[in-house]
Amino acid sequence: MSPLHVTRTLAEDATDAALRADVLAGLTATPKWLPPKWFYDARGSELFEKITRLPEYYPTRAEREILAARSDEIAAASGARTLVELGSGSSEKTRYLIDALTSLQAYVPVDVSESALVQAGHALIEERPGLEVHALIADFTAPLALPETPGPRMVAFLGGTIGNLLPAERADFLSSVRSLLSPGDSLLLGTDLVKDERVLVLAYNDMLGVTAAFDKNVLAVVNRELGADFDLDAFDHVALWDAEREWIEMRLRSRVAQTVKVPALDLAVHFAAGEDLRTEVSAKFREQGVAAELAKADLELTHWWTDAKGRFALSLSVAR
Repeated sequence: MSPLHVTRTLAEDATDAALRADVLAGLTATPKWLPPKWFYDARGSELFEKITRLPEYYPTRAEREILAARSDEIAAASGARTLVELGSGSSEKTRYLIDALTSLQAYVPVDVSESALVQAGHALIEERPGLEVHALIADFTAPLALPETPGPRMVAFLGGTIGNLLPAERADFLSSVRSLLSPGDSLLLGTDLVKDERVLVLAYNDMLGVTAAFDKNVLAVVNRELGADFDLDAFDHVALWDAEREWIEMRLRSRVAQTVKVPALDLAVHFAAGEDLRTEVSAKFREQGVAAELAKADLELTHWWTDAKGRFALSLSVAR
């Protein structure tokens, strides 16, 4: 049985430093913001798993539907002998691809969570003896150094997570991914699609309030890690559709005028009544726009698959 190779390129204290930098930048900006990656502590990850099972939240089911139906086509089109997954987490959905990629020799999951990588890696090795698993503890939004593995490579970035990046960040990210690829290597990209506003808003503001609890969890993280005194009950979860930019914004709206202290940063932050703190942007896409953004990064869109209702897409693009 092949061993699990674990490589850390993320410094032990990088998470704390990044949180401090993000909170300082976001809470002193106008308008205020916090990045969505800080939702995902243990509690936030648990809440997100609940979200994926809600009837209103279609993206996870829609993407899984495509993977279940099209993984053989994806495998044939890519011919990949190495699969690199950015933000792999539990690698659950990736099993469809791994099963379909009959020539696969190496799997490189990339995530900031060592425990998730190790657990998923050992499970995969037991299921598929001979598969080389190179777990990479790293921030995929930063430049990556991948291990030496056989080509062709396919990089997978699933879940519609690219929509959480602003347009300039997406351009930088796609260019960074392209730098990892040789001609003939490919990118498998998950993108949520533009659709009826009511469907979109409900997906981010469910009737049970699970998404609201998830949104407020970012405040709990800042309280715990930086000693802040956010009162979670003093904020309301809001989800808005920006038709011009074609993205959903999740915000936390202050119910009252209040001042929040963040002792670790020696910071006092004033919120006016009704003032919003943006916690997530989730862009929605159209095929033509995805192709254009890929082309700017020297990637050519060659395949486009959607679920039966046309809600979500997986695209395969090839490095030119």
